[in-house]
Amino acid sequence: MLSKLKQAWKIKAVRKKVMYTLMMIVIFRIGTTIPVPGIDTSIIQKMVGGNSLLSLYNMFTGGAFSNFSLFALGISPYITASIIIQLLTVGFESLAELQKSGEEGKKKINKYTKYTALALAVVQALGITLGIVRSALISNSVFFITTVVITLVSASMLVMWIGDKITEKGIGNGSSVIIFAGIISRIPTDVIKIAQQVKSGQVAPWVIILLIVVILLTVTGVTFIQEATRKIPVQYAKRVVGRKMYGGQSSHIPMKVNQSGVMPIIFASSLLAFPQTIAMFMGADAQAFVQKYLSMATEQGFWTYRSIEILLIIFFSYFYTTVSFNTEDISKNMKNNGGFIPGIRPGEPTMDYLNRILTRLTLAGATFLAIIAMVPALTTHYMNVNMSLAGTSLLIVVGVALELKRQLESNLVMRSYQGFLK
Repeated sequence: MLSKLKQAWKIKAVRKKVMYTLMMIVIFRIGTTIPVPGIDTSIIQKMVGGNSLLSLYNMFTGGAFSNFSLFALGISPYITASIIIQLLTVGFESLAELQKSGEEGKKKINKYTKYTALALAVVQALGITLGIVRSALISNSVFFITTVVITLVSASMLVMWIGDKITEKGIGNGSSVIIFAGIISRIPTDVIKIAQQVKSGQVAPWVIILLIVVILLTVTGVTFIQEATRKIPVQYAKRVVGRKMYGGQSSHIPMKVNQSGVMPIIFASSLLAFPQTIAMFMGADAQAFVQKYLSMATEQGFWTYRSIEILLIIFFSYFYTTVSFNTEDISKNMKNNGGFIPGIRPGEPTMDYLNRILTRLTLAGATFLAIIAMVPALTTHYMNVNMSLAGTSLLIVVGVALELKRQLESNLVMRSYQGFLK
Protein backbone atom coordinates (compact mmCIF):
# COMPACT_ATOMS: atom_id res chain seq x y z
CA MET A 1 0.00 0.00 0.00
CA LEU A 2 2.81 2.44 0.93
CA SER A 3 4.72 1.65 -2.28
CA LYS A 4 1.56 2.39 -4.30
CA LEU A 5 1.15 5.72 -2.47
CA LYS A 6 4.75 6.62 -3.31
CA GLN A 7 4.15 5.83 -6.99
CA ALA A 8 0.85 7.74 -6.94
CA TRP A 9 2.54 10.78 -5.44
CA LYS A 10 4.78 11.08 -8.50
CA ILE A 11 1.80 11.38 -10.86
CA LYS A 12 0.09 14.78 -10.64
CA ALA A 13 -3.47 13.66 -11.50
CA VAL A 14 -3.42 10.75 -9.01
CA ARG A 15 -1.72 12.93 -6.38
CA LYS A 16 -4.57 15.46 -6.70
CA LYS A 17 -7.11 12.69 -6.10
CA VAL A 18 -5.27 11.46 -2.99
CA MET A 19 -4.91 15.03 -1.65
CA TYR A 20 -8.59 15.75 -2.34
CA THR A 21 -9.62 12.60 -0.43
CA LEU A 22 -7.39 13.52 2.52
CA MET A 23 -8.75 17.08 2.53
CA MET A 24 -12.34 15.80 2.67
CA ILE A 25 -11.44 13.40 5.50
CA VAL A 26 -9.92 16.33 7.44
CA ILE A 27 -13.14 18.36 6.95
CA PHE A 28 -15.15 15.37 8.21
CA ARG A 29 -12.87 14.96 11.25
CA ILE A 30 -13.14 18.69 12.07
CA GLY A 31 -16.94 18.36 11.98
CA THR A 32 -16.80 15.47 14.48
CA THR A 33 -15.03 17.71 17.02
CA ILE A 34 -17.45 20.69 16.92
CA PRO A 35 -20.19 20.03 19.52
CA VAL A 36 -23.83 21.00 19.06
CA PRO A 37 -24.38 23.92 21.52
CA GLY A 38 -26.55 23.40 24.59
CA ILE A 39 -25.85 19.69 25.16
CA ASP A 40 -24.26 18.14 28.26
CA THR A 41 -21.93 15.65 26.54
CA SER A 42 -20.89 13.97 29.82
CA ILE A 43 -24.42 12.51 30.12
CA ILE A 44 -24.29 11.20 26.52
CA GLN A 45 -20.85 9.65 27.08
CA LYS A 46 -22.23 7.73 30.08
CA MET A 47 -25.14 6.50 27.92
CA VAL A 48 -22.77 5.36 25.16
CA GLY A 49 -20.57 3.57 27.69
CA GLY A 50 -23.53 1.59 29.02
CA ASN A 51 -25.18 0.72 25.69
CA SER A 52 -23.39 -1.55 23.22
CA LEU A 53 -25.59 -0.53 20.26
CA LEU A 54 -24.86 3.14 20.90
CA SER A 55 -21.16 2.25 21.24
CA LEU A 56 -21.27 0.57 17.81
CA TYR A 57 -23.09 3.57 16.34
CA ASN A 58 -20.54 5.89 17.97
CA MET A 59 -17.73 3.86 16.39
CA PHE A 60 -19.23 4.33 12.88
CA THR A 61 -19.45 8.10 13.45
CA GLY A 62 -15.81 8.25 14.57
CA GLY A 63 -16.75 9.31 18.11
CA ALA A 64 -18.98 12.14 16.85
CA PHE A 65 -22.07 10.80 18.64
CA SER A 66 -20.50 10.58 22.13
CA ASN A 67 -19.31 14.20 21.72
CA PHE A 68 -22.70 15.06 20.18
CA SER A 69 -20.90 16.99 17.49
CA LEU A 70 -22.34 18.39 14.26
CA PHE A 71 -21.76 15.05 12.50
CA ALA A 72 -23.45 12.96 15.22
CA LEU A 73 -25.70 11.28 12.61
CA GLY A 74 -22.71 10.45 10.42
CA ILE A 75 -23.30 8.78 7.05
CA SER A 76 -25.85 6.26 8.41
CA PRO A 77 -29.03 7.94 6.96
CA TYR A 78 -27.50 7.78 3.47
CA ILE A 79 -26.43 4.14 3.84
CA THR A 80 -29.87 3.11 5.12
CA ALA A 81 -31.47 5.04 2.24
CA SER A 82 -29.20 3.21 -0.24
CA ILE A 83 -30.35 -0.14 1.17
CA ILE A 84 -34.03 0.85 0.86
CA ILE A 85 -33.70 2.12 -2.72
CA GLN A 86 -31.69 -0.92 -3.86
CA LEU A 87 -34.27 -3.28 -2.34
CA LEU A 88 -37.06 -1.31 -4.07
CA THR A 89 -35.12 -1.55 -7.34
CA VAL A 90 -35.44 -5.33 -7.19
CA GLY A 91 -39.14 -5.16 -6.25
CA PHE A 92 -40.32 -2.51 -8.73
CA GLU A 93 -39.82 -2.94 -12.48
CA SER A 94 -39.90 0.83 -13.16
CA LEU A 95 -36.95 1.44 -10.81
CA ALA A 96 -35.08 -1.55 -12.26
CA GLU A 97 -35.51 -0.15 -15.79
CA LEU A 98 -34.42 3.28 -14.56
CA GLN A 99 -31.23 1.80 -13.13
CA LYS A 100 -30.45 0.12 -16.46
CA SER A 101 -31.13 3.26 -18.54
CA GLY A 102 -27.59 4.61 -18.43
CA GLU A 103 -26.17 7.69 -16.74
CA GLU A 104 -29.47 9.62 -16.61
CA GLY A 105 -31.20 6.73 -14.87
CA LYS A 106 -28.42 6.45 -12.31
CA LYS A 107 -28.68 10.18 -11.60
CA LYS A 108 -32.41 9.83 -10.89
CA ILE A 109 -31.81 6.81 -8.62
CA ASN A 110 -29.15 8.82 -6.78
CA LYS A 111 -31.61 11.72 -6.39
CA TYR A 112 -34.26 9.38 -4.90
CA THR A 113 -31.62 7.98 -2.53
CA LYS A 114 -30.73 11.48 -1.32
CA TYR A 115 -34.38 12.43 -0.74
CA THR A 116 -34.86 9.22 1.24
CA ALA A 117 -31.67 9.96 3.21
CA LEU A 118 -33.03 13.42 4.07
CA ALA A 119 -36.30 11.92 5.37
CA LEU A 120 -34.41 9.28 7.40
CA ALA A 121 -32.06 11.94 8.80
CA VAL A 122 -35.08 13.92 10.07
CA VAL A 123 -36.55 10.78 11.69
CA GLN A 124 -33.20 9.80 13.20
CA ALA A 125 -32.47 13.33 14.47
CA LEU A 126 -35.92 13.54 16.10
CA GLY A 127 -35.50 10.08 17.64
CA ILE A 128 -32.07 10.87 19.07
CA THR A 129 -33.05 14.33 20.35
CA LEU A 130 -36.40 13.36 21.87
CA GLY A 131 -35.34 9.87 22.97
CA ILE A 132 -31.69 9.40 23.87
CA VAL A 133 -30.28 12.86 24.61
CA ARG A 134 -33.36 14.69 25.93
CA SER A 135 -32.00 14.53 29.49
CA ALA A 136 -28.77 16.15 28.26
CA LEU A 137 -30.51 19.19 26.69
CA ILE A 138 -30.25 22.53 28.50
CA SER A 139 -33.80 23.33 27.36
CA ASN A 140 -36.84 21.27 26.34
CA SER A 141 -38.51 24.10 24.44
CA VAL A 142 -39.86 23.39 20.95
CA PHE A 143 -37.57 26.07 19.48
CA PHE A 144 -34.40 24.58 20.99
CA ILE A 145 -35.28 20.98 20.00
CA THR A 146 -36.13 22.15 16.45
CA THR A 147 -32.77 23.97 16.26
CA VAL A 148 -30.88 20.82 17.34
CA VAL A 149 -32.77 18.66 14.81
CA ILE A 150 -32.16 21.10 11.93
CA THR A 151 -28.46 21.30 12.89
CA LEU A 152 -28.08 17.49 12.91
CA VAL A 153 -29.97 17.01 9.62
CA SER A 154 -28.05 19.80 7.83
CA ALA A 155 -24.72 18.39 9.05
CA SER A 156 -25.75 14.89 7.93
CA MET A 157 -26.45 16.24 4.43
CA LEU A 158 -22.98 17.82 4.49
CA VAL A 159 -21.45 14.41 5.35
CA MET A 160 -23.40 12.91 2.43
CA TRP A 161 -22.00 15.65 0.16
CA ILE A 162 -18.45 14.92 1.40
CA GLY A 163 -18.99 11.22 0.56
CA ASP A 164 -20.26 12.11 -2.93
CA LYS A 165 -17.28 14.36 -3.60
CA ILE A 166 -14.80 11.68 -2.49
CA THR A 167 -16.45 9.18 -4.87
CA GLU A 168 -16.50 11.74 -7.71
CA LYS A 169 -13.10 13.44 -7.36
CA GLY A 170 -11.12 11.34 -4.89
CA ILE A 171 -10.08 7.75 -4.32
CA GLY A 172 -12.53 5.05 -3.22
CA ASN A 173 -16.23 4.91 -2.37
CA GLY A 174 -17.04 8.03 -0.33
CA SER A 175 -19.35 6.37 2.21
CA SER A 176 -16.87 3.56 2.87
CA VAL A 177 -13.96 6.01 3.21
CA ILE A 178 -15.89 8.12 5.77
CA ILE A 179 -16.68 5.04 7.89
CA PHE A 180 -13.07 3.87 7.47
CA ALA A 181 -11.77 7.25 8.69
CA GLY A 182 -14.16 7.18 11.66
CA ILE A 183 -13.04 3.71 12.80
CA ILE A 184 -9.33 4.44 12.33
CA SER A 185 -9.63 7.64 14.38
CA ARG A 186 -10.73 5.58 17.41
CA ILE A 187 -7.61 3.35 17.46
CA PRO A 188 -5.33 5.71 19.50
CA THR A 189 -8.04 6.05 22.19
CA ASP A 190 -8.48 2.26 22.28
CA VAL A 191 -4.73 1.66 22.60
CA ILE A 192 -4.49 4.11 25.53
CA LYS A 193 -7.49 2.49 27.29
CA ILE A 194 -6.13 -1.05 26.86
CA ALA A 195 -2.67 0.04 28.04
CA GLN A 196 -4.27 1.50 31.18
CA GLN A 197 -6.25 -1.72 31.75
CA VAL A 198 -3.06 -3.82 31.46
CA LYS A 199 -1.20 -1.45 33.78
CA SER A 200 -3.95 -1.60 36.41
CA GLY A 201 -4.16 -5.41 36.16
CA GLN A 202 -7.72 -5.49 34.74
CA VAL A 203 -6.50 -7.24 31.59
CA ALA A 204 -3.70 -9.84 31.52
CA PRO A 205 -0.82 -9.32 29.02
CA TRP A 206 -1.49 -12.74 27.40
CA VAL A 207 -5.00 -11.53 26.48
CA ILE A 208 -3.50 -8.66 24.47
CA ILE A 209 -1.07 -11.06 22.75
CA LEU A 210 -3.99 -13.36 21.85
CA LEU A 211 -5.96 -10.35 20.58
CA ILE A 212 -3.07 -9.24 18.35
CA VAL A 213 -2.77 -12.79 16.92
CA VAL A 214 -6.54 -12.88 16.21
CA ILE A 215 -6.39 -9.46 14.51
CA LEU A 216 -3.44 -10.54 12.32
CA LEU A 217 -5.21 -13.79 11.35
CA THR A 218 -8.39 -11.82 10.58
CA VAL A 219 -6.48 -9.37 8.36
CA THR A 220 -4.90 -12.33 6.52
CA GLY A 221 -8.30 -14.03 6.12
CA VAL A 222 -10.03 -10.88 4.84
CA THR A 223 -7.19 -10.17 2.40
CA PHE A 224 -7.40 -13.74 1.07
CA ILE A 225 -11.19 -13.68 0.60
CA GLN A 226 -11.16 -10.19 -0.97
CA GLU A 227 -8.43 -11.08 -3.47
CA ALA A 228 -9.54 -14.66 -4.29
CA THR A 229 -10.80 -14.94 -7.89
CA ARG A 230 -12.00 -17.77 -10.12
CA LYS A 231 -11.17 -17.29 -13.79
CA ILE A 232 -13.75 -18.67 -16.22
CA PRO A 233 -12.03 -19.39 -19.59
CA VAL A 234 -13.58 -17.76 -22.68
CA GLN A 235 -12.70 -18.65 -26.28
CA TYR A 236 -13.56 -16.38 -29.22
CA ALA A 237 -14.42 -17.91 -32.60
CA LYS A 238 -12.48 -16.81 -35.69
CA ARG A 239 -14.30 -14.43 -38.04
CA VAL A 240 -13.33 -13.25 -41.51
CA VAL A 241 -14.24 -9.63 -42.28
CA GLY A 242 -13.14 -8.62 -45.78
CA ARG A 243 -9.57 -9.87 -46.11
CA LYS A 244 -8.86 -9.79 -42.38
CA MET A 245 -9.41 -12.49 -39.77
CA TYR A 246 -10.62 -11.49 -36.32
CA GLY A 247 -11.04 -13.45 -33.09
CA GLY A 248 -9.53 -16.78 -32.27
CA GLN A 249 -7.95 -15.51 -29.05
CA SER A 250 -8.74 -16.75 -25.55
CA SER A 251 -9.62 -14.70 -22.48
CA HIS A 252 -11.33 -15.19 -19.12
CA ILE A 253 -14.11 -13.81 -16.91
CA PRO A 254 -12.78 -12.95 -13.43
CA MET A 255 -15.35 -13.95 -10.78
CA LYS A 256 -14.37 -12.83 -7.30
CA VAL A 257 -15.23 -15.03 -4.32
CA ASN A 258 -16.39 -11.89 -2.51
CA GLN A 259 -17.89 -9.93 -5.38
CA SER A 260 -19.64 -7.40 -3.12
CA GLY A 261 -16.63 -6.24 -1.08
CA VAL A 262 -17.38 -4.64 2.31
CA MET A 263 -20.86 -3.35 1.44
CA PRO A 264 -22.75 -6.35 2.98
CA ILE A 265 -20.99 -5.71 6.31
CA ILE A 266 -21.75 -1.97 6.23
CA PHE A 267 -25.38 -2.61 5.23
CA ALA A 268 -25.84 -5.25 7.96
CA SER A 269 -24.40 -2.96 10.66
CA SER A 270 -26.58 -0.03 9.52
CA LEU A 271 -29.76 -2.11 9.59
CA LEU A 272 -28.97 -3.49 13.05
CA ALA A 273 -28.59 0.06 14.38
CA PHE A 274 -32.02 1.05 12.98
CA PRO A 275 -34.17 -0.69 15.69
CA GLN A 276 -32.55 1.60 18.27
CA THR A 277 -33.85 4.64 16.33
CA ILE A 278 -37.38 3.18 16.12
CA ALA A 279 -37.34 2.30 19.84
CA MET A 280 -36.63 5.94 20.71
CA PHE A 281 -40.16 6.87 19.59
CA MET A 282 -41.83 3.97 21.43
CA GLY A 283 -40.85 4.69 25.03
CA ALA A 284 -38.79 3.05 27.74
CA ASP A 285 -40.26 -0.47 27.30
CA ALA A 286 -39.26 -0.64 23.63
CA GLN A 287 -35.78 0.66 24.43
CA ALA A 288 -35.40 -1.92 27.21
CA PHE A 289 -36.51 -4.68 24.79
CA VAL A 290 -33.93 -3.62 22.17
CA GLN A 291 -31.26 -3.34 24.86
CA LYS A 292 -32.04 -6.87 26.10
CA TYR A 293 -32.37 -8.72 22.79
CA LEU A 294 -30.15 -6.69 20.43
CA SER A 295 -27.49 -5.47 22.84
CA MET A 296 -24.05 -7.03 22.98
CA ALA A 297 -23.89 -6.16 26.69
CA THR A 298 -25.97 -9.24 27.61
CA GLU A 299 -25.22 -12.86 26.67
CA GLN A 300 -28.63 -13.35 25.04
CA GLY A 301 -28.41 -10.03 23.19
CA PHE A 302 -24.86 -10.76 22.01
CA TRP A 303 -25.81 -14.04 20.34
CA THR A 304 -29.07 -12.63 18.92
CA TYR A 305 -27.22 -9.64 17.47
CA ARG A 306 -24.41 -11.72 15.99
CA SER A 307 -26.81 -14.35 14.54
CA ILE A 308 -28.87 -11.67 12.78
CA GLU A 309 -25.66 -9.98 11.61
CA ILE A 310 -24.43 -13.24 10.00
CA LEU A 311 -27.76 -13.76 8.20
CA LEU A 312 -27.76 -10.15 6.97
CA ILE A 313 -24.15 -10.41 5.72
CA ILE A 314 -25.06 -13.56 3.73
CA PHE A 315 -28.28 -11.96 2.40
CA PHE A 316 -26.62 -8.71 1.31
CA SER A 317 -23.70 -10.63 -0.22
CA TYR A 318 -26.16 -12.41 -2.54
CA PHE A 319 -28.23 -9.27 -3.10
CA TYR A 320 -25.29 -6.99 -3.90
CA THR A 321 -23.66 -9.63 -6.14
CA THR A 322 -26.90 -10.01 -8.13
CA VAL A 323 -27.07 -6.24 -8.64
CA SER A 324 -23.38 -5.73 -9.54
CA PHE A 325 -22.71 -8.88 -11.62
CA ASN A 326 -25.34 -9.35 -14.33
CA THR A 327 -24.84 -12.82 -15.83
CA GLU A 328 -27.56 -12.25 -18.47
CA ASP A 329 -25.76 -9.21 -19.92
CA ILE A 330 -22.39 -10.99 -19.82
CA SER A 331 -23.73 -14.06 -21.68
CA LYS A 332 -25.44 -11.84 -24.31
CA ASN A 333 -22.28 -9.80 -24.90
CA MET A 334 -20.21 -12.97 -25.23
CA LYS A 335 -22.66 -14.43 -27.76
CA ASN A 336 -22.77 -11.20 -29.81
CA ASN A 337 -18.95 -11.07 -29.94
CA GLY A 338 -18.52 -14.73 -30.86
CA GLY A 339 -17.30 -15.75 -27.41
CA PHE A 340 -18.09 -18.99 -25.61
CA ILE A 341 -17.04 -20.97 -22.55
CA PRO A 342 -15.44 -24.28 -23.65
CA GLY A 343 -17.94 -27.11 -23.21
CA ILE A 344 -20.91 -24.72 -22.64
CA ARG A 345 -23.33 -23.63 -25.36
CA PRO A 346 -23.70 -19.83 -25.89
CA GLY A 347 -26.83 -18.00 -24.69
CA GLU A 348 -29.02 -19.31 -21.87
CA PRO A 349 -26.82 -22.36 -20.99
CA THR A 350 -23.89 -19.94 -20.49
CA MET A 351 -26.03 -17.72 -18.24
CA ASP A 352 -27.15 -20.75 -16.17
CA TYR A 353 -23.55 -21.94 -15.86
CA LEU A 354 -22.36 -18.50 -14.70
CA ASN A 355 -25.25 -18.30 -12.21
CA ARG A 356 -24.32 -21.69 -10.71
CA ILE A 357 -20.67 -20.68 -10.32
CA LEU A 358 -21.64 -17.27 -8.89
CA THR A 359 -24.05 -18.82 -6.35
CA ARG A 360 -21.40 -21.23 -5.05
CA LEU A 361 -18.70 -18.56 -4.89
CA THR A 362 -21.00 -16.10 -3.10
CA LEU A 363 -22.05 -18.72 -0.54
CA ALA A 364 -18.41 -19.58 0.18
CA GLY A 365 -17.38 -15.91 0.34
CA ALA A 366 -20.32 -14.80 2.50
CA THR A 367 -19.94 -17.70 4.94
CA PHE A 368 -16.21 -17.10 5.27
CA LEU A 369 -16.85 -13.37 5.75
CA ALA A 370 -19.42 -14.07 8.48
CA ILE A 371 -17.03 -16.45 10.30
CA ILE A 372 -14.20 -13.91 10.12
CA ALA A 373 -16.53 -11.26 11.57
CA MET A 374 -17.38 -13.54 14.50
CA VAL A 375 -13.86 -14.55 15.61
CA PRO A 376 -12.59 -11.11 16.77
CA ALA A 377 -16.04 -10.30 18.19
CA LEU A 378 -16.04 -13.49 20.30
CA THR A 379 -12.46 -12.84 21.43
CA THR A 380 -13.14 -9.29 22.64
CA HIS A 381 -16.49 -10.30 24.19
CA TYR A 382 -15.19 -13.21 26.28
CA MET A 383 -11.83 -11.60 27.08
CA ASN A 384 -13.70 -8.51 28.31
CA VAL A 385 -11.66 -6.09 26.17
CA ASN A 386 -13.49 -3.13 24.64
CA MET A 387 -12.02 -1.83 21.40
CA SER A 388 -13.34 -0.38 18.15
CA LEU A 389 -11.12 -2.46 15.85
CA ALA A 390 -12.81 -5.84 16.32
CA GLY A 391 -15.27 -7.99 14.36
CA THR A 392 -17.31 -5.91 11.93
CA SER A 393 -15.13 -2.79 12.19
CA LEU A 394 -11.95 -4.75 11.46
CA LEU A 395 -13.52 -6.28 8.34
CA ILE A 396 -14.56 -2.82 7.13
CA VAL A 397 -11.11 -1.31 7.73
CA VAL A 398 -9.26 -4.12 5.91
CA GLY A 399 -11.85 -4.31 3.11
CA VAL A 400 -11.82 -0.55 2.44
CA ALA A 401 -7.99 -0.48 2.58
CA LEU A 402 -7.87 -3.20 -0.10
CA GLU A 403 -10.42 -1.35 -2.26
CA LEU A 404 -8.37 1.86 -1.97
CA LYS A 405 -5.25 -0.09 -2.97
CA ARG A 406 -7.05 -1.51 -6.03
CA GLN A 407 -8.28 1.95 -7.08
CA LEU A 408 -4.78 3.38 -6.72
CA GLU A 409 -3.40 0.55 -8.86
CA SER A 410 -6.05 1.04 -11.56
CA ASN A 411 -5.36 4.81 -11.60
CA LEU A 412 -1.62 4.15 -11.93
CA VAL A 413 -2.16 1.66 -14.77
CA MET A 414 -4.52 4.05 -16.58
CA ARG A 415 -2.02 6.94 -16.32
CA SER A 416 0.78 4.66 -17.56
CA TYR A 417 -1.25 3.78 -20.67
CA GLN A 418 -2.11 7.44 -21.27
CA GLY A 419 1.59 8.35 -21.10
CA PHE A 420 2.39 5.53 -23.56
CA LEU A 421 -0.31 6.67 -26.02
CA LYS A 422 0.95 10.27 -25.91
